[in-house]
Amino acid sequence: MIVGVLLYGALTVPFNTFEIGYAGGIVIKPTIVIPIVFGIVFGPFAGFVVGLVGNIFSDFVSYGGVFWNWEIANGLLGAIPGIAYLVMSRSQWTKARGLALAAVLAIVASVVGVGFATMTDYIFNTGGSPAGSALAEFYLVAGSYAVNGAILTPLVLYAYVIATTRHARRAKH
Repeated sequence: MIVGVLLYGALTVPFNTFEIGYAGGIVIKPTIVIPIVFGIVFGPFAGFVVGLVGNIFSDFVSYGGVFWNWEIANGLLGAIPGIAYLVMSRSQWTKARGLALAAVLAIVASVVGVGFATMTDYIFNTGGSPAGSALAEFYLVAGSYAVNGAILTPLVLYAYVIATTRHARRAKH
């Protein structure tokens, strides 16, 4: 989990500068794949911690503070794909069904996590935005996260399995 937190936190900081148009604070963040993959590989708890603590780190470094609803949202982004850890064996991760499930769970996690964050922004008026702005924020962020997650999660998961399988084979010899 420490490796995941450090990877997610450190790699997200530069991406926090890539804002989407004039949306103000909405960034393109391919690094969301890190808590998603950690959830799939190590379980929902590990995915949640990597997403939560990694995002706290990146927000603190990038913005000088934390936004608890968004930190929890990033935790959910790692926890929800952890369902795959519970229902699928490691041998299925690189098969078409396993990679498709990983992509679907990345999309679901994006919708649920970002939905939680934007809804709580709106309810508690933390973003200061009316309902229309909250909905636009949801579409932009959830869409960005879902696309990044659906494309990158299967690729990174496949690469992880291949790399760790080769390493395990070498260790046996």
